Amino acid sequence: MDASTWWGIGLIAYAVLVLAIAFFKPGPIWRTGKIQGFVKLLGEKGTVIFFVIFALIAAGVGIALLV
Repeated sequence: MDASTWWGIGLIAYAVLVLAIAFFKPGPIWRTGKIQGFVKLLGEKGTVIFFVIFALIAAGVGIALLV
């Protein structure tokens, strides 16, 4: 496997992780300063939407690298 394959797999795994954080909101991760900054700026729902869009972009790039 070449480097682009590994990057693609990594980006897809990253997207799954970001979606899990966005939907399940695990306490220790969700209460970090950076995420709480997003919550203050975008609100709770806006932060989830931002994470979902970010994860979809990462997954799209990952899939494109695998094709």
